[in-house]
Amino acid sequence: MKPVRIAMVAGEASGDLLASHLIAALKARLPEAEFFGIGGPKMGAQGFDAWWPAETLAVRGYVEVLKHYRSISSIRSQLKKRLLQERPDVFIGVDAPDFNLALEADLKRRGIKTVHYVSPSIWAWRAGRIHKIKKAVDRILALFPMEPPLYEKEGIPVTYVGHPLADLIPMQTKRLDVRDRLGLPRTIPIIALLPGSRQSELLYMADVFVQTAKLIRERFLPEALFVVPLATRETRLQFEAAMYRQQADDIPFRLLFGHAQDAAGAADVVLVASGTATLEVALIKRPMVITYKMSPTSHWLMQRMGRLTFVGLPNILAGHSIVPEILQDDATPEHLAEALFKLYEDREGAAALNEVFTEIHQQLKQNTAQKAAEAIIECLA
Repeated sequence: MKPVRIAMVAGEASGDLLASHLIAALKARLPEAEFFGIGGPKMGAQGFDAWWPAETLAVRGYVEVLKHYRSISSIRSQLKKRLLQERPDVFIGVDAPDFNLALEADLKRRGIKTVHYVSPSIWAWRAGRIHKIKKAVDRILALFPMEPPLYEKEGIPVTYVGHPLADLIPMQTKRLDVRDRLGLPRTIPIIALLPGSRQSELLYMADVFVQTAKLIRERFLPEALFVVPLATRETRLQFEAAMYRQQADDIPFRLLFGHAQDAAGAADVVLVASGTATLEVALIKRPMVITYKMSPTSHWLMQRMGRLTFVGLPNILAGHSIVPEILQDDATPEHLAEALFKLYEDREGAAALNEVFTEIHQQLKQNTAQKAAEAIIECLA
């Protein structure tokens, strides 16, 4: 009997993590299955055959995507041709909707089953995209509870699987235990700086984060230590270059290779670039300031397309503002430093926030990888 052959595309660090757990769950049910396509190192550790690395697709913002459009389009064209030759039993697009949905539509038209894992943010913006999704997928795997009703209304098969981070992150992360594990002091203020996992994000965020750290030391917390997890060698070099430009040799930065969850767990407060990392920080139950900067043109286009009031997942999931969002032109070192210090001082607010984050955690904890694997096996059947 031929092994089941599963093609996948994951386009960045968060997609690599999601896909790696899904591969592990599928292998438990289908031990002979083969996995191939575009993926990252965590998928590779599960035996995934990466024809291209996930980093190839890790570009954010309209202007930034346009700059890389030709190379990304060429990869999609080559991948489609190869997949139509290989004829996998199912194609799973993991997030990266701008890349995956068009590819899924082509594959579905040619008789290959398609599953999209992580609903595109139709509840936030580009609601018209749901019609494109209907043509592209045989099933959507939704991470958030407000998503399935939107698909059911349009007759699109959907399974709510919860969020894998809610399964992986414990309900309580003890700050002192994490500090001991990282060899960090127990008694001084520690601020985690999470500037993003993509090089395109560090391009806009690195200098602002370094300047913010300098201001916090100068004006508010002279003894503060800053823990900075960086996803790749390239992003670490970008952050180190920003430290040099901002003459921050005397600022105590502890740079980590990965370990974003440990950085947040050790911290009193967190400065985090908008994205999946905001959910990680919420599940770890730490007060945070969410920030983001991108090219002015990309920002203008996003505003024109009518995004929700909030960009951070904690605020979106809560349905109201529970953590500050300081974005684009407002995201100055002065504003960010003041907001972080205010959170650091507000112990009562931190306790209330902990309760809200715990409710979100319980709602998202669904044994995600198992549920997703079961839905995919249903599609194969």
